[in-house]
Amino acid sequence: MLDLKGPRKQLAERVLVALEPYLAERRFTVSARWWRLLEPFAGTPVGRVYSIGSARQVRFALRRFANETLEGVSIHERLADKETIVALREIAEVVMAWPVNEAARARSLLRLGVDGLITDDAEALTRARVLEPAS
Repeated sequence: MLDLKGPRKQLAERVLVALEPYLAERRFTVSARWWRLLEPFAGTPVGRVYSIGSARQVRFALRRFANETLEGVSIHERLADKETIVALREIAEVVMAWPVNEAARARSLLRLGVDGLITDDAEALTRARVLEPAS
């Protein structure tokens, strides 16, 4: 997954041009907090993840996409509670949380129903066996 940073739509357009030669043979997903950066990828096989970093953005996403199904959303872990995850599941096929760097929080988020974790320390979560089935 490529996480696009900043507000400039030109970045997204350039990334799409760079990916085009590989689209037939590989699967790509892009993410952005500036949702307009996801627009150039509409109609392409590139997956789009709408990143949410504030309570205001949660409310806006739930209103704006109430009658749509998004491929995915990623939400800052501090905003992820049961009610929010359930609501996001109504508008998105996949719900992820970021940044998840502590094993206890990762387990908690998985219990809340997130599908994926975005981390800065995959090795630590692997060592903690976060993704192993519960016994």
